[in-house]
Amino acid sequence: MKYVIIILACCTILSCQDSNKVSEPNKVGYNGALKNFMHDADVSAKVDLKDFKDTPNFYAIGALEGLKGEIQIFNSEPFITSVKGNSLKFDKTFTKKASLLVYASVEEWESILIPKNIISYEHLENYIEKVADEKGINTNEPFPFLLEGLIGNFDWHVINWKDGDTIHSHQKHKSVGMRGSMNNRNVEMLGFYSIAHQSIFTHSETNMHIHVKTAGNGVAGHVDGLILENGMTLKLPKTK
Repeated sequence: MKYVIIILACCTILSCQDSNKVSEPNKVGYNGALKNFMHDADVSAKVDLKDFKDTPNFYAIGALEGLKGEIQIFNSEPFITSVKGNSLKFDKTFTKKASLLVYASVEEWESILIPKNIISYEHLENYIEKVADEKGINTNEPFPFLLEGLIGNFDWHVINWKDGDTIHSHQKHKSVGMRGSMNNRNVEMLGFYSIAHQSIFTHSETNMHIHVKTAGNGVAGHVDGLILENGMTLKLPKTK
């Protein structure tokens, strides 16, 4: 009986260790929620990034513990940013914890050239849902996407929340920390689309949550707005 208990305990421990793992390709998982910040002022860690260190083809975005920076992970390579003085600090390790993390493991992407008449954030949101549906993606479930190429303009921020501040708003999240606007830059953007996760990992007025990193890694963080102008490449998880 003693050995049975030990075996069961070991299985339980392993199960807990695997609870944050990506178990199915292209399937979106998440830890934490935007409403934790907005309604409860809870910015505590909800997941440890080291849990995903060995996950292949891993893509994730989110916010660091305490809202002390932004998380961007492209194909298992972290580009985590935080504010130090008047500059951005990059961390390319899995040593941090997250108060919010949205993620998926995508082995193969399908590329689609975005028409040049798709310009605004709203245009893009509608276009992504339409094309995803055409490509056989179940748009009733969340899915990741990539944007690559020369972008006309984008607004970005990296949050640096003040310890002890319990008054949260979307606008305040954009303004507390470091922010900027950039024109005509080559970028990679990682986003997650969902019609069912507003106030969880998308804000209440949108079905998308997007982060960016520029070529040369000068800037990486949360995308607040964009203008495509030049046409870019949309990448969606390839369906079997």
